[in-house]
Amino acid sequence: MKKDLLKVNRKDAKLAMAHLYVAFTALALGGLAGLLQVLVRSGRFTLPAGIGYYQVLTVHGVLLGLVLTTFFIIGFQHAAVSRTSGTYSNKSRFLGWIGFWVMLIGTVMSALMILLNEATVLYTFYAPLQAHWIFYLGLVFVVVGSWIGGSAMIIEYIKWRKNHPGQPSPLLTFMVIINTVLWIVATLGVAGTVIFQLLPWSLGFVERVDVLVSRTLFWYFGHPLVYFWLLPAYMAWYVIIPKIIGGKIFSDSLARLSFILFLLFSIPVGFHHQLVEPGIDAFWKFLQVVLTFMVVIPSLMTAFSLFATFEMHGRSKGSKGVFGWFRKLPWGDARFTVPFIGMVAFIPAGAGGIINASNQMNQVIHNTIWVTGHFHLTLATSVVLTFFGIAYWLVPHLTGRILTKAMNKLAIVQAIVWAVGMSIMSGAMHAVGLLGAPRRSSYSTYGDASQALEWIPYQIAQAVGGTILFIGIFLILYIFINLAFFAPKGEQEFPVGETVEAAEKTPMVLENWKIWMTVLVALILVAYSVPFIDMIQNAPPASKGYRLW
Repeated sequence: MKKDLLKVNRKDAKLAMAHLYVAFTALALGGLAGLLQVLVRSGRFTLPAGIGYYQVLTVHGVLLGLVLTTFFIIGFQHAAVSRTSGTYSNKSRFLGWIGFWVMLIGTVMSALMILLNEATVLYTFYAPLQAHWIFYLGLVFVVVGSWIGGSAMIIEYIKWRKNHPGQPSPLLTFMVIINTVLWIVATLGVAGTVIFQLLPWSLGFVERVDVLVSRTLFWYFGHPLVYFWLLPAYMAWYVIIPKIIGGKIFSDSLARLSFILFLLFSIPVGFHHQLVEPGIDAFWKFLQVVLTFMVVIPSLMTAFSLFATFEMHGRSKGSKGVFGWFRKLPWGDARFTVPFIGMVAFIPAGAGGIINASNQMNQVIHNTIWVTGHFHLTLATSVVLTFFGIAYWLVPHLTGRILTKAMNKLAIVQAIVWAVGMSIMSGAMHAVGLLGAPRRSSYSTYGDASQALEWIPYQIAQAVGGTILFIGIFLILYIFINLAFFAPKGEQEFPVGETVEAAEKTPMVLENWKIWMTVLVALILVAYSVPFIDMIQNAPPASKGYRLW
């Protein structure tokens, strides 16, 4: 491998770090909002200065669910492409910076409206809740900025393919492109509802909006958003972790195929978030539930590949027995241990996802805080802990510093604190959700007295878990600042695994974009065209807007 591919170019590193600075700032502010939220829900704390509960809820959801994730992922992906496909051209780097600044301007616009209590519309900003038009315009900027940044990655991928005809692209670059394409296709839905419905509505150009169309376009985006979060974690699990443990990737072909399947089966499935809504025929809901469960296939492929890698590494170190490899893993290395905790958390998270997507079981937990607990296991544990694990080597690599032994130990402590806090908080959410506790309420004004009394222990448990999590946020911010500015100067590896020698040659059909994009478009048209026609032809009277404050 060429020497210039072993390290991210300094100019590209600055671009990636700019995204990470915004991401961790969002973590700090969104984490504080989350702490206030669980304290209010406990019934023993009142927000000061007239701040509303739903205002805090919106800040928490938008900053952590959208800003933290999008900026971290794009920053990581810029670094990954630069590391594996070569230094960015000036054009690509310029596009990356344009995308960053457009996203940042949009973030500031939307955040300002939330803080001014002009956009208390929650993370999902469902109509008929209405926000200030600047909030919606800010969202447009964030999405368009992400497209511009993504185009830089696609340009570099195309350049690599032209320079290496007949060869499969670097695996990590290929995964980045899959996730970028997924994001662009998925955000067409949210861009459509914001530009053509919510923005004109908030400006007063139209008096009403079609709520069902708006929600359908949101969830066309909302479910693949989960995979946009998850696939960068899978990149680390597939490509980075094998190198860290001293092993090799089990199969390049299997990894590429699993990512293609995630692309195909993550987008045309939004109806499983709308199972209780009228206006959508049961057949189309059933079809999308079936497509949702197809995602189990690449998930199981991923689990098989990971544990095959672990076992092969253990056998090479002399392990014996069914689980002997487990003792050979580098448990003292935060770069491995922290993401591994995220992997383990994905087991109950995936089981909860099956319940959420199941037509009849969904009736039990729909719009209860069970869904929030599931959300915190998937995004806030599996994904976020993996992001932290990535940061522990990526940040010092990009800043020319090293992960010291002290920071490594603190990182493991941080992950344990996070896992304990999340187990308590998410466990309480799942449990009280089964008792019917509502998803987005503070509980203080919801339900009868007997319900409120029954929920009190779970509310307190959520506050305890949320407080422990806030300690975990403080620790990760301390580590991030240390690695970015104060850690000793040095060379920190950007680990990229190699495939085992015995693996089958990667077939080039896996990079035939004409085939996969045709299949993707066909699946989307099958899943959405007829239902959309029905929604428009049989549309009820459109809704006027209202606000939560």
